[in-house]
Amino acid sequence: MIKKTVIHLGFLSLILAGITAYYTFQPDHGAEQMDVMEVKARVLSSDNSEVRSSGLSHIGFQTLEVEILEGRFKGQKKTAVNNLVGQTDLENLFQKNDTIIAALILEDGAIDYVKAVDLFRQDTLLLLFGLFVAALLIYAGVIGVKALMSFVLTVFIIWEVLVRLILRGYPPLAVTTWTLLLLSAIIIFLVAGINKKGLTAFTGTACGLFTTLLVTSLVGREAGLFGMTQPYVNALIFSGYYDLDIRQIFYSAIILGASGAAMDIAMDVAASMDEIKARKPDISTTELMRSGFNVGRQVIGTMTTTLLLAYSGGYLTLLMIFRVKEPSIMRMINLKIVAAEIMRTLVGSIGLVLVAPITAIVGGMVIAGAWDRIWRKNRPLPGKRERSTSGVRDGAIILYGLFRLKHRASK
Repeated sequence: MIKKTVIHLGFLSLILAGITAYYTFQPDHGAEQMDVMEVKARVLSSDNSEVRSSGLSHIGFQTLEVEILEGRFKGQKKTAVNNLVGQTDLENLFQKNDTIIAALILEDGAIDYVKAVDLFRQDTLLLLFGLFVAALLIYAGVIGVKALMSFVLTVFIIWEVLVRLILRGYPPLAVTTWTLLLLSAIIIFLVAGINKKGLTAFTGTACGLFTTLLVTSLVGREAGLFGMTQPYVNALIFSGYYDLDIRQIFYSAIILGASGAAMDIAMDVAASMDEIKARKPDISTTELMRSGFNVGRQVIGTMTTTLLLAYSGGYLTLLMIFRVKEPSIMRMINLKIVAAEIMRTLVGSIGLVLVAPITAIVGGMVIAGAWDRIWRKNRPLPGKRERSTSGVRDGAIILYGLFRLKHRASK
């Protein structure tokens, strides 16, 4: 077990090294070429005399004294400005000893202007990720390493394939569908292995994915939802991407959100059926399918609620506003952002409901060996060429035998 874990950790290291090399040798089209450098800095003091505050909202600007903590300007102390326009979701009011991201505007290789950008949260997030990795490895062992490999590859493929191709103008639904099929294959076969269990889970996930795609395409237009409720969609359009199909991007987001839960259900059902088959090798196909259906019902009973909680959690403050304003049920349900989330939840749930029975049926055919028995039963007789080859071989043996008998008789 330890040897397998070490081997898989080696593969994980190779994947991380490959991704690091990919970004290292990529041409830099970012801020550095525009004489802008983003570095970590510490706030030494802050002047809030030009800031007007009302609750959590602030308008005006802060004057900060900061010390640069990295890069070729490390150790230098500069004056930075933090502009505030009341956007509490994007802005911060910095305090002494805060670690921040500072944008250095350069001119002739020297710092001309410093702007405070955001709090530096990277260390905390890395610590949290380290705790996640440790818990995963301690509990799951080799499977945990495989899960980490699939996690890293998923992030890389979504960022470098899905997002990049959609921004280049490729059809969002088609790109999302093929990307999710690729991710499903990587995740499932990496964790479960290339075997009957993995094939069953992948088939169930793919069927659920196409079901969600079909329902989304049919219902989306009738609901009059064009995707403008998505976060930062206006900023994306006004960044120069006027030709993007925002509706298809919205549909793609629905499918992307439901695909993880569909994969989870398919793997639960397939793993359960595979374990049952291992414990009871003589189980019939019908009994195994029935067991798969029973497991699927139990999983679906909680997974649909999981989707509801996941989506509603992102809009808790909106629900609180509804309690405060007390709009009519009709107005609340038909509000564009609410209708979009209802559609997202229900479409994803429909796909999940269908994943379980499909996986159970496929598992009965594959894991129980019904497909193998059908193939052997209906396997055609050897072809003409095979029969002729066999006949020639048999004839040669007979002739050789007759020759030996004649040779002995002559002696």
